[in-house]
Amino acid sequence: MVLDPAFLADCPYAPEAVLLDEILEIDHAASRVRARMPTNAELPLTRDQRAHPERHPRHVSGGLMIHMTGIIGFAHAYYILGLRHADGWIGYGTHIHEGRFKKMGAIGTPLVVETTATSVRKIRGAIVGRYAMRFTQDDNVVYEGEHSSIFTRVISEAGARGRSQEPVARGQ
Repeated sequence: MVLDPAFLADCPYAPEAVLLDEILEIDHAASRVRARMPTNAELPLTRDQRAHPERHPRHVSGGLMIHMTGIIGFAHAYYILGLRHADGWIGYGTHIHEGRFKKMGAIGTPLVVETTATSVRKIRGAIVGRYAMRFTQDDNVVYEGEHSSIFTRVISEAGARGRSQEPVARGQ
């Protein structure tokens, strides 16, 4: 499915930094999201490579792929966990337990970016998830890893006052 405008509007990154063009699968039972990322020579970081056809061919930057683990993590939080940035939820990656670049990401063929939650727990109002990440290109694994993230709900002082059972004195 083409990216939902509501998904793009809720993302903490501008649409140009999402870099996905299609959600391929949302599987609630498996807690998995798969999406497609087009690859081209004008991708951030990739466009700045000092490429050489033999010693350093142009490729999808590894740093950009790590960014994409956060974007697909956001997609999982949005579509599977139902967390909305607009409601105060924000997530941050906390650990890359294992990360393996198995092959260079080629320019021209889209990457299939996939995450599956292997564990999701609530801890004192936060949601902590562990994810299996797998990026493929033409059925070849380009990147795979185990990542953890934490999602917290940030409520502004004004929002907290609005939820309080007791009035909050001015200046508190």
